[in-house]
Amino acid sequence: MALAALSGDEQCIIFGQLCNVVDPGVAVAFSSTSSELRELTHAERQQLQADYEAAAALGRKAGKRSCKELREARRAEWYHKYLTEDDLATLGTLCSVLPALKTLVLTEPAAGHDGVQRLAEKLGAGALPAVNLININGTHVGDAGASALATALGRGALPRLKILTLGNTAIGDAGLVALAPALRRRPALEMLNLWGNPFGDEGIAALVAPAAMPSSPKLTKLKKLDLDDTQIADTGCAALAAALGSGALPALKQIRFFRIPACPSAKAAVKHVAFYLKVECWW
Repeated sequence: MALAALSGDEQCIIFGQLCNVVDPGVAVAFSSTSSELRELTHAERQQLQADYEAAAALGRKAGKRSCKELREARRAEWYHKYLTEDDLATLGTLCSVLPALKTLVLTEPAAGHDGVQRLAEKLGAGALPAVNLININGTHVGDAGASALATALGRGALPRLKILTLGNTAIGDAGLVALAPALRRRPALEMLNLWGNPFGDEGIAALVAPAAMPSSPKLTKLKKLDLDDTQIADTGCAALAAALGSGALPALKQIRFFRIPACPSAKAAVKHVAFYLKVECWW
């Protein structure tokens, strides 16, 4: 038989390629084709079983009764389920085997400072291929998590992302500076909600000001930008006004910047430009 002609290492490589945490049946059936292969893959099958059980437990916290249901889900939501950093790392590994998922919602204040970073680090090229909406709300992302997410986007994860919410996630200037170029390279991005984060002028300038440069990718389809409760001051407002006036945000229909520390005249300058461009401005 062709399988018997392969070396043990080659058989183990094939077994590894067949492993799917949420659908382990194919790999298990393959390992059962011979007693030798079953022995060779003993440790790997044990790990696959452990990973399957972890995936099933995570799915149950999202209301999915089985790994099959999780695998076929179009929407997955975790609201205050006390997920740990390890849980988010597990979720990151699952993201490569959830082809139907379109909406991912994560509101987990107890997930620790490194949870989203560990999740993002697991997102390989093409991960979450159908997801168009991510809502991470009240979960710590921080600058390290934002940078890890930028790297994941750069690898080709989330190719169809349209709506991204990173609300109250502790992203500062350094985090948004790291994330901004990756966001501008997401051609389908239509809505960006960044409310409740401590970034200020440097962060917002990195997001919108480079878009005025001819060689820089632009947020050409962005329709809504929510900057409420951030630390944008006068210089950041000037960058916003300049970006609007230069046509760098041609599809923008609404911009929000309630409760930011900019002076009234700086905010009024943004509103003035927005008015003539028929952009709804909430400030």
